[in-house]
Amino acid sequence: QVQLVESGGGLVQAGGSLRLSCAASGNIFRINRAGWYRQAPGKQRELVAGITSGGRTNYADVVKGRFTISRDNAKKLVYLQMNSLQPEDTAVYYCNAEVQSFRVYDLWGQGTQVTVSS
Repeated sequence: QVQLVESGGGLVQAGGSLRLSCAASGNIFRINRAGWYRQAPGKQRELVAGITSGGRTNYADVVKGRFTISRDNAKKLVYLQMNSLQPEDTAVYYCNAEVQSFRVYDLWGQGTQVTVSS
């Protein structure tokens, strides 16, 4: 069974940092594109950051300069380093990735809660 599993969420004070991890498991040969999304209560899910198979990145304007997406191809991991967190960053964060197994899958993780207190 192929799946993505996020970890690293939690409670942090405003101005603090967290690093989220997304691990691909199962018969996955490689991660193609990947991204981190978030969904706050009562709001739509939104793209936070994306990374291509070649390592190019893109960010939502509200997180530029504070968040960094990266990947470890050998370990099939995708990270989101979040600095200078603010209460408005509070949300459930989801990892999404297109992965190559015996066929291509578009996978979502189960989500990890990030709560930033003021």
